[in-house]
Amino acid sequence: MSSTLDLAKQLIARRSLTPMDDGCLDIIGARLAPLDFNLEKMRHSEVENLWARRGDAAPVVCFAGHTDVVPTGPVNQWDSDPFKPSVRDGMLYGRGAADMKGSIAAFVCASEKFITRYPQHTGSIALLLTSDEEGIAVDGTVRVVEALQARGERLDYCIVGEPTCVNKLGDTIKNGRRGSLSGTLTVKGVQGHIAYPHLVKNPIHLAAPAIAELAATVWDEGNEYFPPTSWQVSNIRGGTGATNVVPGTVEILFNFRHSTASTPESLQTRVHAILDRHGLEYDLLWEMSGKPYLTPRGDLVDAVAAAIKRVAGIETELSTSGGTSDGRFIADICPQVIELGPLNATIHKLNECVAVADLDALSEIYYQTLVELLGEA
Repeated sequence: MSSTLDLAKQLIARRSLTPMDDGCLDIIGARLAPLDFNLEKMRHSEVENLWARRGDAAPVVCFAGHTDVVPTGPVNQWDSDPFKPSVRDGMLYGRGAADMKGSIAAFVCASEKFITRYPQHTGSIALLLTSDEEGIAVDGTVRVVEALQARGERLDYCIVGEPTCVNKLGDTIKNGRRGSLSGTLTVKGVQGHIAYPHLVKNPIHLAAPAIAELAATVWDEGNEYFPPTSWQVSNIRGGTGATNVVPGTVEILFNFRHSTASTPESLQTRVHAILDRHGLEYDLLWEMSGKPYLTPRGDLVDAVAAAIKRVAGIETELSTSGGTSDGRFIADICPQVIELGPLNATIHKLNECVAVADLDALSEIYYQTLVELLGEA
């Protein structure tokens, strides 16, 4: 059994349902301590976080990830216990195998190999781990980043171990993510009997032309790395449930997934201008759940792409698709952030799994990246 597979199995055996860590960080800390990492537990509310760093010089290469996992769903529909890791036909099964305990095991084993071969390496190696990524993500990575900011610590390069690959290990690197900006719009009218339209103001009718304009608006054209910003309605709530009552208000929930071609402020300004132009009486509450970030081609992307080429024999593709990740927080203290992990085909599904061979290959990619960025001349 490879050391990466062994560690992945140890982590999967922990029932670390978000936001619980269930001892995963202690297992990892026990591997890092003999390598002269300084281990710093940062607990916030019920969330366990770990900041581990070896060295005090720049550049700082950080591996980031989460030990928490999503619920299993119906356990009787799994082919094996989701918290009893099982290897069948070259695949490791268990909750978190791909998202993302396999990546964490690969981080640790890559660091062990690198430090053994380059004990006097330049710069620093760090791991930023949390148990609050699959949940509301308010006491995890964001708290560690705030603590590091407060004492002036910055990172130079960060690899987040999210499962990014589509068909083959290494085929996709996420070099950014779109931002997520949500709004709760309440359009006001006058409630009354549906048979007396002259005595009511139907907020649904009033809002409809504005919704149509918002849906048809071209917010930006995107750029080299991002598709155009999109605006989508997710929920509309209005009415009393009766068929003969015009509602007094209608609530519309919407979301922007936006590129770096637009700022949250510019999008908010344009939405208000459209609503005002339609003469609506309304309240609008905004929530920014994720800022966009982008790492253009440079030292980190080039190093990871070269490592993938050597290990997997393929040219990787850059992508900014998908939802948000903890990279959005880390980008505040790190100019170059990418995501690279195993295939994402089974994440959050029944019978989540990862190829055993991919675990070792992923660890080797991480190792080769460390050699490129921190190895001796």
